[in-house]
Amino acid sequence: MVRRIAELGVRDEVILDAMRRVPRDRFVPTELQPYAWDDTPLPIGHAQTISQPYVVAWMAQLGRVERGARVLDVGTGSGYQAAVLAALGADVWSIEVVAPLFERAQRLLTELELPVHLRLGDGKEGWAEHAPYDAILVAAATPRIPDAWLDQLRDGGVLVLPSGSGDRQELVTLERTGETFRRRGHGAVAFVPLT
Repeated sequence: MVRRIAELGVRDEVILDAMRRVPRDRFVPTELQPYAWDDTPLPIGHAQTISQPYVVAWMAQLGRVERGARVLDVGTGSGYQAAVLAALGADVWSIEVVAPLFERAQRLLTELELPVHLRLGDGKEGWAEHAPYDAILVAAATPRIPDAWLDQLRDGGVLVLPSGSGDRQELVTLERTGETFRRRGHGAVAFVPLT
């Protein structure tokens, strides 16, 4: 899996090492564990998926996530992306709206002793109490960026998200400089919609 991620263009050895250390098979349903190391998204129930490993690594790279960075993870899902961010040494705050997914991710991240702050709630509101964030990574597509995410991003920080809906989604970054946000597109993606 990690070799494939590097072939696709993520060559940051710190990110690749974090991907090696997080046991992706623990984050998927038992019957899908034989496919956990494939570079593909997998269903995790409740009409949600665990993201393709390459996309998890790519988003961390685009967000410039490093040790000590304050990161907001919107859409905890299985908890895999939050786990990778924590393995990178980031301080991670993660929000999930689906209660059973939140509860499972909370149990698993505790078992794996990964220090992630979790909250059950609406990710569109962000988590203002711990802002500003160096990076905000969003694991669900939205055609409109909530003001809360822009407000909670620090000056110099990067918001990474799939923008759009249905089969018209693009992974974008918005880098904040004062009150200006520089938007860049990074190619087509396919994510579940933000709920």
